[in-house]
Amino acid sequence: MDSSEQEKVNGDIDVENKKDKTANGYGGDGGEAKGTASSADQDSGDFYDVEIEKSNGEKEEKPPQESKEESTSISSKTEEFNDITINSSKIYCNARNHYLPAIKSQAHLPKLDPPATPRVERSQSLSIAETMPSIGKYISDRSSSFSAAIVRRLSSWKEDNGDLVVKNDSLNLEVTEFHIPGVKVIVKLKSEAERLGLDMKGRISFFTRSNCRDCTAVRHFFREKGLIYVEINIDVFPKREKELIERTGSSQVPQIFFNEKWYGGLTALNELRNSGEMEMKLREMVGERCPEGAPAIPVYGVDDEEEEDDVLLETVRSLRKTLPIQDRLIKMKMVKNCFSGVDLVEGIMDHLDRGRKRSVITAKLMAQKHFFHHVFGSTNDSEPKPASFLADRLSKLMFAILEAYASDDRLHVNYSGIDRSEEFRRYLNVARDLQRVNMKLLSPNERLALFLNLHNAMAIHAVISIGHPEGVLDKRAFFNEFLYLVGGYPYSLNIILNGTLRRNRTSPYSFFRPFSKGDRRLELAPPKLNPLIHFGLCNGTRSSPAVRFFTADGVESELRCAAKEYFQRGAIQFNMEKRTVYLTRIIKWYNIDFGTEKDILKWVMKYLDSTQSGLLAHLLADDGHINIMYQDYDWSGNL
Repeated sequence: MDSSEQEKVNGDIDVENKKDKTANGYGGDGGEAKGTASSADQDSGDFYDVEIEKSNGEKEEKPPQESKEESTSISSKTEEFNDITINSSKIYCNARNHYLPAIKSQAHLPKLDPPATPRVERSQSLSIAETMPSIGKYISDRSSSFSAAIVRRLSSWKEDNGDLVVKNDSLNLEVTEFHIPGVKVIVKLKSEAERLGLDMKGRISFFTRSNCRDCTAVRHFFREKGLIYVEINIDVFPKREKELIERTGSSQVPQIFFNEKWYGGLTALNELRNSGEMEMKLREMVGERCPEGAPAIPVYGVDDEEEEDDVLLETVRSLRKTLPIQDRLIKMKMVKNCFSGVDLVEGIMDHLDRGRKRSVITAKLMAQKHFFHHVFGSTNDSEPKPASFLADRLSKLMFAILEAYASDDRLHVNYSGIDRSEEFRRYLNVARDLQRVNMKLLSPNERLALFLNLHNAMAIHAVISIGHPEGVLDKRAFFNEFLYLVGGYPYSLNIILNGTLRRNRTSPYSFFRPFSKGDRRLELAPPKLNPLIHFGLCNGTRSSPAVRFFTADGVESELRCAAKEYFQRGAIQFNMEKRTVYLTRIIKWYNIDFGTEKDILKWVMKYLDSTQSGLLAHLLADDGHINIMYQDYDWSGNL
């Protein structure tokens, strides 16, 4: 290739890029690119990823008329420009490939330093369009030319250099490797499914349920292929179950549809993938628009069922307008927006035109249904739903939220996506229904699972509403002042953890118990404190356990799995030379729940993997002194 056809661009480019990880909104971060790029005529090659590395131990001789110092280099961290990704690499190219032979400098003349290339500085919080529109536009326009230039350059090197090795030269496989003296290039091509998915006019739909392993496998398959799909979760949209039965003759999930044609479940999808017919199916959907007979996209913002109003609703609405609701000083405490029982009974007598005794009975009935509790706040006026139904509904909705808006390991959560989702809107309706639920009707395991799930759901809601806690005042608002009304009583994250699950024990660095004597919320506490609860609760920070939700039938085994997963993630570390064990700070905060230091180590051993338990057993075997230190806690958000 002549030098007249070359084009050189010098400079340092810093680019930040973000790319969605899934079709449902979970995102990942890009990287930076710095260096020099050269381009040639466009080629029809369609590249997904280009990785360029410097080979070790290979040198290339230069002709005597060329400068040994003259070379071009490109170095970058992962950066995506349209269809091109350059991964942490360097190219060292001979000067004869880019420029006319350079004239050697004379030894008796002073050597001049090359002019410094100015570096473009910008705030990382700004986008490319705001700070470097011309550079960003250039990268976007020339990305395909850059990938074509690599192939053309490699082809010319193959002809000129007998040592060039080309692996998978047909470019038909997913990864193509080029081995050149001094350079190794790995080119990842877009798969056929990804290319067809971008042009597909049809629709891939599948029915699922929350917390379903086969459904998760189908979802991951379509995500990995980069295909757009419509998921219909019948736990989120219960009315769609009837449609599923009519179309397939069964309520089993997953069930996959290509346009209006029912294909089958996970087994059918695996057969389609293994036979190589997946691309053929996608080609059929490229030019074929989705017919009206295909499963409809779920309608967001519309509830499936209408709520039945309570028979006392009209009376309550009238009392809200007529009762003297105001701030009152009661027992040396200012209570806001309250009314007296005398005013309530008289209001009922006037509205229903009945005697005092019957009015008192009606007032007690209103209190039992939690229309009021010390203050007249915003309550749910519909007929109370069974506690077991609400507990099951809450867990299924939150499972669906995690599957759509959390990473696979559940350590990172897309809160903005959750805030805009239909699943979260429906969860808020369930949270409203909890205001008047009778929690005493639940079994101990049902209550334990419900309070664990409610804590983790409230933490997500609190992050969306007030953000992650950064300072002391933020932590107080996050853990103590963000409240739900459950069964007529207020609950915060602190009350759920320390008041209910820990059976009314003080929180770290506090001298006061959450509940006073006689508080009826104590009746809902578990019969015995289970230390495993600390590994099932997530407060939205990076050092907390992964966010998860529990079922009433398997809550005990699920808590054990949560503890094992947390310790394997680095919650315990060892320094054998210093005989030191580094434990998560959660154990220090709640050490009264675990016992003495030696008891803690013996308790922890039950939830370690074989390597960790072997190291700890070795330290405990000789009865020598073991130092226990606690890791720092990372309060930053699990975004």
